[in-house]
Amino acid sequence: MKKKPLRVLLVGFGNVARKMAAMLTEEREKYPGLADLQLEAVALFTGQHGGRIDPAGLDLERALRQFRDSGKFPAVPLTVMQALQTLDYDVLVELSTLRIAEKGEPAVSHVRAALERGKHAVTANKGPAAFAFRELDRLARRSGVRFLFESAVMDGAPVFSLQRHALNGCRITGFSGILNTTTNFVISRLEMGETMASAVKIAQELGFAEADPFLDLEGWDAAAKTAILANVFLGAGITPLQVERQGINGLTAEITAGTMAADRCWKLICRAELADGKVLARVAPEEIARGHFFAAVNGKSAALRLETDMMGPLWIAQENPGLVDTAAGVLQDLITIATRW
Repeated sequence: MKKKPLRVLLVGFGNVARKMAAMLTEEREKYPGLADLQLEAVALFTGQHGGRIDPAGLDLERALRQFRDSGKFPAVPLTVMQALQTLDYDVLVELSTLRIAEKGEPAVSHVRAALERGKHAVTANKGPAAFAFRELDRLARRSGVRFLFESAVMDGAPVFSLQRHALNGCRITGFSGILNTTTNFVISRLEMGETMASAVKIAQELGFAEADPFLDLEGWDAAAKTAILANVFLGAGITPLQVERQGINGLTAEITAGTMAADRCWKLICRAELADGKVLARVAPEEIARGHFFAAVNGKSAALRLETDMMGPLWIAQENPGLVDTAAGVLQDLITIATRW
């Protein structure tokens, strides 16, 4: 018997959300693995550019074309919170932007509101799992629904699903990784002799660095990802504010040239480990020997090394991820819900 489509309430319609919408509609034939995923969007909200609401189901392809043409939607009669509390939907898909200063809000409240109503929540926003993982995880379990965030750390690479499905009985005791693609790309350009400003500008022109790169360059994005991994893998219960943090603003082409002459390189490394019953978490630039695997992680690539009590270390590597990877992680979470719900 054919299942009814998942009714989705979508918050955020930035690059990732629009790519996901395209993959589900006009590009769908390119991705045969999505054949059995049937979604019905009942509401779509942007940050500042209106939205769409239709309890009978939106035409997502038409909405995508409309936004491309005009860059906005009409105003809607409900706020996001009102929609979350009153509309009939199965899954919240939260794709708004991370806000460190607001401690993950309003995304944390959005996810909480959905879970409290017994609705699933899927997000690529790092805020909910970085600032409120324990609360939201308990709430999801109590409500009998899923709180999933595969795209929050490595652009859709199977980090959390690996733990859930392939490491049964195995305890993760620590991790290290290169998790911020913007800073990794910038460092690579510094090694080519460019200035920090020039490297950032190129990253922005290529479309993967934010217009305001503060969260990346100061290490906040990496700290949020470190907090999520520490919370999920190590039971830390910390926020990005509790991660020891240093960004890459102090690096220059001259510094990287000197390091390269010593057959070493700089990388922004995220680390966390269990020590005497406590979780120690840190983000900082480190000098890496050229023979180390991290030295081979260049450009937009990322890598994560997991230390376990029975296996490993295990490596997850990702080569130059893009919007498709991030959107794929969200879609994988939706497939998990659709097939196991």
